Amino acid sequence: MPEPIARYETRVSGLFHPRHTIVGADGKDVGVLSVSRNGRGTIVGAKYQPVQGEVLLIRRDPGILRSQFSCWTEGREWIGSSLRWSFFAREIALATGNKPYRLLPAAGLRRGWRMFAPKTGEMARIEPKGPFLGSRIHVFRRVDFELVLFAYFLGSQVYSESFWPGREVSDDQESVPTPSKA
Repeated sequence: MPEPIARYETRVSGLFHPRHTIVGADGKDVGVLSVSRNGRGTIVGAKYQPVQGEVLLIRRDPGILRSQFSCWTEGREWIGSSLRWSFFAREIALATGNKPYRLLPAAGLRRGWRMFAPKTGEMARIEPKGPFLGSRIHVFRRVDFELVLFAYFLGSQVYSESFWPGREVSDDQESVPTPSKA
């Protein structure tokens, strides 16, 4: 396993409208991700307010599949979107316009999620500390923070699905799964 080039910790407060405070490796706050729900309790989006920089908005896209969200800047610039190809698959596809990324459950008996790029392999790893306790985020390759934050948001929504062991995926292009279209 390569050494991370960036590390983040998250602290979660609130139950119905959780606030995820992202803290950098130096212990300083990077920003706050506030999750919003509708009257039925369904997560409809989130807003990331950084200490400095541009505000990000995450909203649920219309559709019946879980983890179908898109990420935008406040100036309406599209960052990326996510899609699950089936109700039962635990893989989440992230589209950014440049390259497709995959969010997969951690291999073996570990909890969490791993973000893969098609040619470079594992980009980041999200390791939950426990339900409603936050996570550790390890970034292994150069990737936009906005995309890592989006992957963290998606992984935190489906935390319980990472309990079952994921399959082992090596860092070569052939082993990174491609979605099967339903």
